[in-house]
Amino acid sequence: MPELNRNEALKALAGVVVAGSAIAKAEGKQVTTAGSLPLVELGNTGIRTSRLAQGTGTGGVRRQSKHTKDGFENFVNLMIHAYDRGIRFYDLADQYGSHFYFREALRTIPREQVTLLSKIQVNFDSDNPAKLTPAEQRRFAANAIDRFRLELQVDVIDVLLLHNVQSANWDAELAGYMDVMSEYKQRGVIRATGMSCHTLVALKRAAELDWVDVALTRINPYGKAMDGPVNEVMPVQQKLKDRGASVIGMKIFGAGRLVDKRDECMEFAQNLDYLDAMTIGSLTPEQIDDNIRLMEKYPVAM
Repeated sequence: MPELNRNEALKALAGVVVAGSAIAKAEGKQVTTAGSLPLVELGNTGIRTSRLAQGTGTGGVRRQSKHTKDGFENFVNLMIHAYDRGIRFYDLADQYGSHFYFREALRTIPREQVTLLSKIQVNFDSDNPAKLTPAEQRRFAANAIDRFRLELQVDVIDVLLLHNVQSANWDAELAGYMDVMSEYKQRGVIRATGMSCHTLVALKRAAELDWVDVALTRINPYGKAMDGPVNEVMPVQQKLKDRGASVIGMKIFGAGRLVDKRDECMEFAQNLDYLDAMTIGSLTPEQIDDNIRLMEKYPVAM
């Protein structure tokens, strides 16, 4: 059997996953644009998208999440509902296993109208990625980016982040990954690079790095599931914004611990003038609708 070239191999592998009834249902559903969510600019990236992103990683671990465990049909219908309500921003990750699932949603949702964010989980490559050689890091990064594009069946990933960085020296420890991400950005395969943060020291380092176009960082008024006290985290997030990076908030409802305080949390987030957007992992259409209702109740001050 003759050896396939790279493009042929990608095309052949692209047909691996079949979503059964989810595909048929999605293809038969007419997409509307009834939503009226505000569109925002993500820092200096040139990316314009909805202020609210639909997450896909609630309880996400080992390439699974509550979203994917719900099955293809529920996942696809939820993503389409988000689109119908005006959401144009989708938060994916290798850690969540949501690429294949969202690929089926893209059979209905117009790719050119949405912003796709994904994340490289370096711990999948090694228990201690900092000890990988630069060549190993570069190889793992290139393989991950090519695989993500295959799984999603897209040419371009709008925002690609290093997932869950924690070290104060994460940029030195993961330099090989960052170099490849920069190269792919120069080629137009990635539009913006950055990190999702899970410690205050890592966030402070991100604020010092021009490489970080987008920072996905935890924020809510009660300090739940955050990198530090609210009054310590906010100035660092502001510093990122001041140098032109995009700040996207996560854990707006404290990873579900503050759902009974949704109003206070949304009002707080909407009043953070440095916050470009926020991602919330709604699990039902009703939750999506409620988040949009809250955004409309507490509009961003102009």
